[in-house]
Amino acid sequence: MKIFLDTANIEHIRHGVGLGVITGVTTNPSLVSREGKVDYRKLVQDICSVVPGPVSTEVLGQDVQTMVSEAREIAKWAENIVVKIPASLEGVEATSVLAREGIQVNFTLCFTLNQAVLGAQAGAAFISPFVGRLDDVGEDGMEVVADIVEYLDYYQLRTQVIAASIRHPQHCLMAARAGAHIATVPYQVLLQMIRHPLTDIGIERFRDDWTKVMTREGLV
Repeated sequence: MKIFLDTANIEHIRHGVGLGVITGVTTNPSLVSREGKVDYRKLVQDICSVVPGPVSTEVLGQDVQTMVSEAREIAKWAENIVVKIPASLEGVEATSVLAREGIQVNFTLCFTLNQAVLGAQAGAAFISPFVGRLDDVGEDGMEVVADIVEYLDYYQLRTQVIAASIRHPQHCLMAARAGAHIATVPYQVLLQMIRHPLTDIGIERFRDDWTKVMTREGLV
């Protein structure tokens, strides 16, 4: 399972890519707004220049014509752009049009297998089920991820599943077990994934033991 960062913060993205573990990024209007007053196109292009893989950015239009028009323009910004299209009826049609034109689509805000089926049939390159938001309303988000993965595998479709709306490291573990191709995580979750108190204790103990040895040998 690949790890993407779900953010529009360029410094966090640089750090994640520098670690050698982040191969893509997903953004949305809410994430961009957190970065303050920015030139949206330039920010996305800067992100694309840093990230070695797909960078998903979202259209704002809600009707088919506007979504397609916006997507065509966004797709020109960089070679690794993926356009996020919402899982609405209009989104299905827009995805179909864009896929025929060779524009990669991330079919986003997906909450059911039925939505994923339509997105995949329309030609979406990626489907993003929102795990955390499903959990928030008492549904099992990871069960939806597993259902979508099973459907795609059974029919040997090339669409990839991005487990989105990840809230904590356990979600990443569950996404991997469900067979998600990608988990897109907030920066803080990325940092939490490597942390464990026993690792910290072990590092401190090794350091203390080595200091004792060096002191005993008169080398400190």
